[in-house]
Amino acid sequence: MPRKVIVGTVISDKMDKTVTVEVKDFVKHPVYKKTIKRTKKYHAHDENNACKMGDIVEIEESRKYSKTTNFVVTKILNETPEAVEENGGEN
Repeated sequence: MPRKVIVGTVISDKMDKTVTVEVKDFVKHPVYKKTIKRTKKYHAHDENNACKMGDIVEIEESRKYSKTTNFVVTKILNETPEAVEENGGEN
Protein backbone atom coordinates (compact mmCIF):
# COMPACT_ATOMS: atom_id res chain seq x y z
CA MET A 1 0.00 0.00 0.00
CA PRO A 2 1.51 3.39 -0.95
CA ARG A 3 2.31 5.95 1.70
CA LYS A 4 -0.02 8.91 2.06
CA VAL A 5 1.55 12.23 0.91
CA ILE A 6 -0.15 15.45 2.02
CA VAL A 7 0.56 19.18 1.54
CA GLY A 8 -0.25 21.58 4.38
CA THR A 9 0.75 24.67 6.34
CA VAL A 10 2.87 24.66 9.50
CA ILE A 11 0.80 26.22 12.30
CA SER A 12 3.11 25.41 15.24
CA ASP A 13 6.85 24.78 15.54
CA LYS A 14 7.19 25.03 19.33
CA MET A 15 7.94 21.32 19.88
CA ASP A 16 11.44 19.90 19.49
CA LYS A 17 11.83 18.06 16.15
CA THR A 18 8.04 18.09 15.60
CA VAL A 19 5.72 20.50 13.80
CA THR A 20 1.94 20.73 13.63
CA VAL A 21 0.66 20.85 10.05
CA GLU A 22 -2.86 21.97 9.12
CA VAL A 23 -4.32 20.41 5.97
CA LYS A 24 -7.36 21.99 4.30
CA ASP A 25 -9.64 19.84 2.18
CA PHE A 26 -12.81 20.61 0.23
CA VAL A 27 -15.46 17.89 0.12
CA LYS A 28 -18.93 17.81 -1.35
CA HIS A 29 -21.78 17.01 1.04
CA PRO A 30 -23.35 13.71 -0.08
CA VAL A 31 -26.98 14.87 0.27
CA TYR A 32 -26.96 18.65 -0.11
CA LYS A 33 -24.11 18.86 -2.66
CA LYS A 34 -22.64 21.93 -0.93
CA THR A 35 -18.85 22.20 -0.88
CA ILE A 36 -17.54 22.13 2.69
CA LYS A 37 -14.05 23.13 3.85
CA ARG A 38 -12.58 20.68 6.35
CA THR A 39 -9.32 21.09 8.22
CA LYS A 40 -7.26 18.45 9.93
CA LYS A 41 -4.10 18.75 12.03
CA TYR A 42 -1.19 16.33 11.85
CA HIS A 43 2.00 16.15 13.89
CA ALA A 44 5.02 15.60 11.65
CA HIS A 45 8.64 14.77 12.49
CA ASP A 46 11.12 17.53 11.53
CA GLU A 47 14.60 16.17 12.27
CA ASN A 48 16.58 19.42 11.81
CA ASN A 49 13.94 21.88 13.12
CA ALA A 50 14.01 23.49 9.65
CA CYS A 51 10.30 24.35 9.41
CA LYS A 52 8.94 27.65 10.69
CA MET A 53 5.38 28.85 11.23
CA GLY A 54 3.63 29.62 7.94
CA ASP A 55 5.80 27.34 5.78
CA ILE A 56 3.99 25.19 3.24
CA VAL A 57 5.34 21.65 3.56
CA GLU A 58 4.86 18.18 2.11
CA ILE A 59 4.48 15.42 4.71
CA GLU A 60 4.57 11.67 4.16
CA GLU A 61 3.16 8.85 6.25
CA SER A 62 5.90 6.87 8.01
CA ARG A 63 6.64 4.89 11.14
CA LYS A 64 5.47 6.08 14.54
CA TYR A 65 7.86 8.61 16.09
CA SER A 66 5.70 9.11 19.19
CA LYS A 67 2.15 8.57 20.38
CA THR A 68 0.73 11.21 18.01
CA THR A 69 3.48 11.65 15.39
CA ASN A 70 3.36 9.29 12.40
CA PHE A 71 4.24 11.63 9.52
CA VAL A 72 7.60 13.04 8.46
CA VAL A 73 8.36 16.33 6.66
CA THR A 74 9.79 15.47 3.23
CA LYS A 75 9.97 18.92 1.57
CA ILE A 76 9.54 22.57 2.41
CA LEU A 77 7.66 23.83 -0.64
CA ASN A 78 7.31 27.52 0.26
CA GLU A 79 9.17 29.22 3.08
CA THR A 80 7.82 32.30 4.80
CA PRO A 81 10.08 35.36 4.70
CA GLU A 82 12.21 35.83 7.78
CA ALA A 83 10.72 38.04 10.47
CA VAL A 84 11.83 41.66 10.48
CA GLU A 85 14.69 42.29 12.89
CA GLU A 86 13.84 43.55 16.36
CA ASN A 87 15.07 47.06 15.55
CA GLY A 88 12.53 47.37 12.74
CA GLY A 89 15.06 46.73 9.98
CA GLU A 90 16.69 50.15 10.43
CA ASN A 91 20.48 50.60 10.51
